Amino acid sequence: MKKLIYIDACIRNDLSRTKKIATPIIEALKEKYEVETFVLNDMKLDVVLSEEIKRRNKGIYQKQPLEWALKIKEADRVVIATPFWDMSFPSALKCFLELCSILNVTFKVEGNKCVGNCNATKLLYITTRGMDIKTGDPLEQGTPYIKALSWLWGINDFVVLSRENFDYISQEEIEKQINSAIEEGLEIVKEF
Repeated sequence: MKKLIYIDACIRNDLSRTKKIATPIIEALKEKYEVETFVLNDMKLDVVLSEEIKRRNKGIYQKQPLEWALKIKEADRVVIATPFWDMSFPSALKCFLELCSILNVTFKVEGNKCVGNCNATKLLYITTRGMDIKTGDPLEQGTPYIKALSWLWGINDFVVLSRENFDYISQEEIEKQINSAIEEGLEIVKEF
C-alpha cells in the first residue's frame, strides 16, 4: 500500500477547527494509503541553531530528525494541517520542517541548484484562519512558505484547502464552513 505522511500541527488539539476539517479527510485517505501521523504537540522539537548546522555540514545528523526526513522522502503523499497563526502558522511546524529539510534526504544540490528528492508528487495543505484573510493575500504567509518548501522537496502538485473569518462569524456559520471544507476535501481525496 502507498504511504502518506500526515503532519498534524493543530496545536489546540480537539478544539482546533483545522483538525475538525482534517480528521475526516485523513480517515478517507486511510482507504487509499498507509498513513503515518506526526502530531507536533506530542513531539520534542529542537530549534535548528548553529551547532546543528555545523554537524549537518559534516554529514552528522540527529537520529530522530533524520528518521522523520527519510519517512517524508519515501512517502507517496504529504498532508499538513495547521491553523493560521501570527500571520503564518505555529512555530512548532516551522521547527519540524527545518529539522526535516536535510540535504541529500528531502532535497539535494545539482550544480548550483537545489532539486527535490522526495517521492511524493502531491501535498495537501489544510488551514483555517480566524481573520478574514484569504489564501493569496500578502498578509497570509503560511501558504507561500509551504508551497516553496514543496518545491524544494520536489513535490510539484500543491493543493490548498482553506477557510477564513472564523473568529467573526456565528457558531452556526462556522459549522457550515467546516462542513463545506470537509466536502471539498473529500472531493480532493478522490484524485489525491
